[in-house]
Amino acid sequence: MTNKNLKKEIIRKCRELQIPLVGFAPVDRWENPPEELPNKFNEWIPEEFWPQSIFPEAKTVIVIGLPVQLPIVETAPSIYYHELYNTVNAALDAKAYEISNFLTSKGYPSIYLPRDGYGDIEVLLEKPLTFFSHRHAAYLAGLGSFGLSNVLLTLEYGPRVRFTSIFTTAEIEGDPIKGEDLCTRCLACYNHCPVNAVKREGEFPPPVDKISCALRSKELRKECRSPCGICIKVCPVGEDRKVWGREDVSIYDENKTPHKYRRAWEHVRRYGSKK
Repeated sequence: MTNKNLKKEIIRKCRELQIPLVGFAPVDRWENPPEELPNKFNEWIPEEFWPQSIFPEAKTVIVIGLPVQLPIVETAPSIYYHELYNTVNAALDAKAYEISNFLTSKGYPSIYLPRDGYGDIEVLLEKPLTFFSHRHAAYLAGLGSFGLSNVLLTLEYGPRVRFTSIFTTAEIEGDPIKGEDLCTRCLACYNHCPVNAVKREGEFPPPVDKISCALRSKELRKECRSPCGICIKVCPVGEDRKVWGREDVSIYDENKTPHKYRRAWEHVRRYGSKK
């Protein structure tokens, strides 16, 4: 089987597993960032976080993404979004595990990575990094660009998508990087962040205040309604807004929220969690 045919098989497998987003990135993109990347960074990914530093045999990183449904995210913070987040994470892990086994059975040893690389929020507070960044992998696989809040924006779902990765020994042609910066600089994430973790000064995307963000998550976990989700809720980017009829993002401004939405969100937030 040629690698071109293998890539087609993997894409077909992803369609069977109802995975809407899949991208391919050769591992040398971590070492030699492509010139057409839509965002530039003062500091590139340190070598210890490269895929070949984690699985030395890795030749290609396959990134898969699943959406989080906007009307549920709109209730955040709530037990509803908490459950959606866990459901999507579990689905990502299961699908990535299946794809890695599928490739290994074809003679290309492959491993999946968990969608989160930390054990507990307390660990993240002491060391606010995970052992691999799926956002950067998706970025290098041509799936999107970074937004002001340092999340990855996709054309299809904006930031309302979760990613995980598969490392494979198969050498597969990488997907083209469009070079399109999707962030509109609308400052919605900056204006709505409840802990002022999003910054607007310096390089783009500016680094978020990870400690403030993690402390917010810690409090919400105590209340059984984590994660926060505000910055991905208010972002105007994404074709999913048309699907759900939510193109007007002014509905997230407290004094402009239509009654039907306010009533629905407040109802969900009153139940199932400690607040």
